[in-house]
Amino acid sequence: MIGVLIVDDQRLVRAGLRMLCESADDIEVMAEATNGVEAIALAAELDPDVILMDLRMPGLDGIGATQQIVKSGRGARILVLTTFDDDDHLYPALAAGAAGFLVKDTEPSELLDGIRRTAEGEMVFSPELLRRVVDRAVLGGQAESTVVAAVPLTDRETQVLALVAEGKSNQEIADALHLGVTTVKTHVANLMSKTGCDNRVRLAVYYLQRGQ
Repeated sequence: MIGVLIVDDQRLVRAGLRMLCESADDIEVMAEATNGVEAIALAAELDPDVILMDLRMPGLDGIGATQQIVKSGRGARILVLTTFDDDDHLYPALAAGAAGFLVKDTEPSELLDGIRRTAEGEMVFSPELLRRVVDRAVLGGQAESTVVAAVPLTDRETQVLALVAEGKSNQEIADALHLGVTTVKTHVANLMSKTGCDNRVRLAVYYLQRGQ
């Protein structure tokens, strides 16, 4: 069972997320928080697997809460729910250690899948948000500090890398390449090891740098 903490200052949003999560047999809502301070306290008390984190909240916002929860060293992984005009919050939250970002109008089934993927250790992004993050990293001149020089990759690794850059999940990559999910996870781990990229965003930037 995946334990989830919902953090959002809007009651209707929290209610909707709770209903969606409770519709799944493998997800349990442990608690709700209305701001960053409550989120930190509940994360320490309940030790959830996944925290659904809003960014814009009064008082301590989602960025500050994310930073403190990640620094605490607890196992909770933070999945940010954001809007398209949240760039000023999105990139600092990524730097603070968020495990993924989904837009708030994500399809319900995709959000549930995102929670499961986050709990399994994947870094989850809505494809449109991934493109924005990658474009900003590349066009903003941050690429040199983000990735290392090109290294030799096998044909299969290159195929997997291209799909990672599109924001595909391990399952979607497995389906596209007719591989097992465990095999895809191994390829992704090898790609991170070879390139020095410690998450899927940096792998996507690396892919664009290679000129593929």
